[in-house]
Amino acid sequence: MIRLLLADDQELIRSALAVMLGLEDDFEVVATVGRGDEVVAAARTSRPDIALLDIDMPGIDGLAAAGVLAQEIPECRSVILTTFGRPGYLRRAMESGACGFVVKDAPPEQLADAIRRVAKGERVVDPELAAATLAIGACPLTARERDVLVAARSGGSVAEIAQILFLSEGTVRNYLSSAIAKTGTRNRSEAVRTADERGWL
Repeated sequence: MIRLLLADDQELIRSALAVMLGLEDDFEVVATVGRGDEVVAAARTSRPDIALLDIDMPGIDGLAAAGVLAQEIPECRSVILTTFGRPGYLRRAMESGACGFVVKDAPPEQLADAIRRVAKGERVVDPELAAATLAIGACPLTARERDVLVAARSGGSVAEIAQILFLSEGTVRNYLSSAIAKTGTRNRSEAVRTADERGWL
């Protein structure tokens, strides 16, 4: 029996996954959580074999949760299950220690197969997404450049971004200029959009 932990901030999806996967003879859903920062505590209590993690969750995201699980509960393997099949997300997922990456519009039997394969010790990644990840290459942004672009998503001024990140306005401008150059875009809104589309943020 493969014991599963499900982490998704949308209750409807979480419940539907629990019902769908619970119909499989060899799966048992032992825990469900709606926040990334609840994953490790739930895994310690329920001792799952596989944690299915959404990326976009409150607390910490699924990629960070996969990283903590890999460090603290390595016997629990992580599979990222997300709406966003973006190359940068795949690279970050593999770097965090996740063993699988499945998009939510995949057929149910594909998800079940991925879980079984990861439980056997394999890594499971969509081949097209893997090819796109190799084609795009590694994220060129530094951690601070990513922080500045994430803060710029809301469209705030340089002063507002500086206040959020406790940086000087000049430093924010430098990071924005560098990020624009590295993404090959013309302005910060294009840089945010490009980095987002590639899964770098």
